[in-house]
Formats: sequence, C-alpha cells, structure tokens
Amino acid sequence: MLKKGQIEFGDIVWTQFDPSIGHEFQDKRPAVVIQTNKQISRSNLVTVIPLTGNLTNKVDDDIIIHADNENNLKSNSLIKVYNIASCDYSRFCGVIGHAGNNIMHEIRLYLKKHFGI
Repeated sequence: MLKKGQIEFGDIVWTQFDPSIGHEFQDKRPAVVIQTNKQISRSNLVTVIPLTGNLTNKVDDDIIIHADNENNLKSNSLIKVYNIASCDYSRFCGVIGHAGNNIMHEIRLYLKKHFGI
C-alpha cells in the first residue's frame, strides 16, 4: 500500500479496483493520477483514470498511451477517460512509472471537455 507523499500528478500506479459494482473497472490494473500535487496533499483520496491493454475497446475520447521507459508499461494501453475515480490510498499497490507531458496535456484537454470548464 502506498502512503500520502508517495503519489504525484502524472504517476501511473497499480490500483486495486475490486470490489467494484456494475460498469466500474475491476481487478488490479494501472491507473494514471490526474489530481494535482496540491490537491493530493489536502485529501485522503487520489483521483485516477484506469488503463486497459484491450486496444480494441477504444471509444472516441479514450487516449492511447504507448509503452516507453518513462511510463514503464509492458504494452500500449488505453486511458479509459470515462472511468474517472477517486480512491483511498489502500487501493494503491505501487508506482509503475510516469505519464509524459504530452499524455497529461491530452488528459487535461479531455477533462475540460468532460466537466465543461
């Protein structure tokens, strides 16, 4: 389990989404941290978006993240932007790597669209 101060904006973290209900993501999987460091320091929850390795399941707004030495993913993945979730620290099992600036920019653009800001 990760603790406060061990997770930062843009980190890709192993996240245990079980137990889940309905259309929520399930199982242990990577997720990208979309909450700012300032907000992370103020909260006992961290907001993330889960990733999937199933590239055939892409919908219009999903973002493809290519595996590289910065993010340390084993394969190209989809950032499933419709599945934004805030999780307790007990769900985080470890930091995998970090999403690059271009990916975080794409996520910011999507969040503006999602929340109408």
